[in-house]
Amino acid sequence: MKFYNRNAEIVQLQSLSGMAYNGRSTMTLLVGRRRIGKTELLKQCFKSDPNFLYFFISRKNDELLCEEYIEDIANKFDIPSWAKINKFIGFFEFILQQSINRPLTVVFDEFQDIKYIDESIFTSMQNLWDKYKNKCKIHLIVCGSIYSIMCKLFENSKEPLFGRADTKINLKPLKISTLQEILIDEQQYSPQNLLTLYTIIGGVPRYLDLLHMHKAWNLEAMLHCILQDNSFFINEGKDVLIEELGKEYKVYFSILSLIARGKSSRSAIESVLQISTGGYIERLDSEYAIIKKIKPIFAKENSRTQKYYIQDNFLNFWFRYIYRHQSAIEIGNYNYVIDVISSDFTTYSGKFLEFMIRELLANSGNYNNVGTYWERDNNNEIDIIACNDKEKILLLADVKLQAKKLNLELLQHKSRAIIDAHRNYEITFHGYSLDDVDSLINKD
Repeated sequence: MKFYNRNAEIVQLQSLSGMAYNGRSTMTLLVGRRRIGKTELLKQCFKSDPNFLYFFISRKNDELLCEEYIEDIANKFDIPSWAKINKFIGFFEFILQQSINRPLTVVFDEFQDIKYIDESIFTSMQNLWDKYKNKCKIHLIVCGSIYSIMCKLFENSKEPLFGRADTKINLKPLKISTLQEILIDEQQYSPQNLLTLYTIIGGVPRYLDLLHMHKAWNLEAMLHCILQDNSFFINEGKDVLIEELGKEYKVYFSILSLIARGKSSRSAIESVLQISTGGYIERLDSEYAIIKKIKPIFAKENSRTQKYYIQDNFLNFWFRYIYRHQSAIEIGNYNYVIDVISSDFTTYSGKFLEFMIRELLANSGNYNNVGTYWERDNNNEIDIIACNDKEKILLLADVKLQAKKLNLELLQHKSRAIIDAHRNYEITFHGYSLDDVDSLINKD
């Protein structure tokens, strides 16, 4: 599959390299979940740059790693055959020295795995960076997929590399408009296929590439691609998260499974697990960035009215259907799981249509606040509220898969408290269905 739409990130990265080449060395922290396309972005970005060097940090000892690196760059730097560098930190200093006289963009991929070589390397790297930075012409890009470790290394004041990264890029899934473009290129576009793709896969490039290989762009084809012998997707939740979450991953997985099934409050989760989950939920939110806490729009900062959802669409799908039905999958009864998903999918995807339209409204540039609303005990739920405080405009929206099920009269009835609190705003009531997706994307 062709490379899609990372234009903003490419412009930013190339601009930073340009600054470095003109004598202003800089360090960039590039993070993002596994399979999000960090490595491919870097290779596409710098494929025409003769000063680009890429090094993958595999879990080898120092000497083997340095031997591999030196071999990769020997011709470019005309390194004499007797040169011997057998420590990673020695190689790092060698790169910095080389960049004094020639500009370089250098990537260390899976940077967090340096800890498996020697954790003291981080301190040594800090000392060397501070020593050489103002002498060099280097754009150093440190790239990693274990979000919590990478952020800790560069954002925790107790860590040696704290404050050394000048720029942080958190690579996100591809936008809805890009998913539409992919489906059009595959000659498989329809609003329903777009919603299905967004709901199950989201915008993760590696997963999209696998669907491309299998020509699986509708619900039936996607489910048979995902649920088959030796499928890449079956163990994907574990592959992505176990190393991140550590030895207590089973507790975290139980929490995530319940959130994916609609148990979105702490009290609902604890009523099932019968344990205190506050610390686990807080870490999933603030440290691992796997879940996100949401409050009703306009709620006070200290309000305890809040819910949680899994930020990654595929992981939500994985915990709701694949993790939950491991027994059937282990005995190869994929059709059972496919039938479960198929019978539930209309209800399940309806919530993701809300997420999709909320995201499109947020990306439109017309509003400064877009969210959802509910009152105590989930009363008077409103799917979407979009607010422009500067122009005093408020949009209140109902979302249904089918337009005939929209009920604006009920929406107005549920909105009484919002109306009372915004009497000086121009308030519009609107219904969105799957039929409206195309027009919203065109405005994105």
